[in-house]
Amino acid sequence: MNEIELAYVGIEVPEPASLDGFFGEVVGLMPGDEPHTWRNDGKAQRVIVQQGSANDAAFVGFEARDQQSFDGVLARLAAAGFATAEGDPGDRKVQRLVRTTAPWGVPVEIVLDLEDAAAPFSSTLVPGGFLTEGVGFGHAVFATTAFEESHRFVVEGLGLGQSDWLETEIAAGIELEVRFYHCNARHHTVALAKAPFEMPQRLHHLMFETNERDDVGAAFDRAWATELGIPNGLGQHDNDGMFSFYVASPAGFQVEVGHGAKVVGEAWAGNRRYDRISAWGHQPLRQP
Repeated sequence: MNEIELAYVGIEVPEPASLDGFFGEVVGLMPGDEPHTWRNDGKAQRVIVQQGSANDAAFVGFEARDQQSFDGVLARLAAAGFATAEGDPGDRKVQRLVRTTAPWGVPVEIVLDLEDAAAPFSSTLVPGGFLTEGVGFGHAVFATTAFEESHRFVVEGLGLGQSDWLETEIAAGIELEVRFYHCNARHHTVALAKAPFEMPQRLHHLMFETNERDDVGAAFDRAWATELGIPNGLGQHDNDGMFSFYVASPAGFQVEVGHGAKVVGEAWAGNRRYDRISAWGHQPLRQP
């Protein structure tokens, strides 16, 4: 554990500027060092928005703690049968980049030494800042029909541990299964949802965790003041204990803004089944 953390995610949309107001004025991120990039801490870029037709995640990056950890991840991927290739580190503002493709169809990049931003992070919209130190920028949840192979990629290839899993019925005859994975103290850095068929978007949501509970409420007010969909209002998840809400981005994927999730320790003993998504709340409030 603690060998890698979520470094960044790439988003491909037809008009990158269409997400500027969403990430900057609703979520409360700061602009990165390049156009249409965003950050929630002192790193140069955490969200990279590019032009394209996908309306989906284009890549996801994991930063290794050091050279030994970097080499260890590459060795695990090779041993598990996942091919890798060197990539250009310049676009990602890192010193080293190796790329593979996850079974859920999104390129995964293993990197070293993500650059710091030119200026410290300071957001008037999120005065308490975001929880990122040692745990990465947040978490990402993907839906996939290649559920078991994706699980193997995450556990055997990337070396993440399963935190727990969810099995519940979300509608008459529709079962939901989600597995949650950690690579540091954050309860989950990646989660995989079992899709019954190919979804229009692989990326279900990104999560940004605030240091202060009140900053979640303020973000909810900003989202409510827009016409954006709010698939889930304020509530608390049963498994990770996160107090949060979900807002739909203009591109369709969702963003969860939360606070206060459980911390995973070395002797984590919470890998068990949950049968409900939330302990309370998270009611659907407004369709996109």
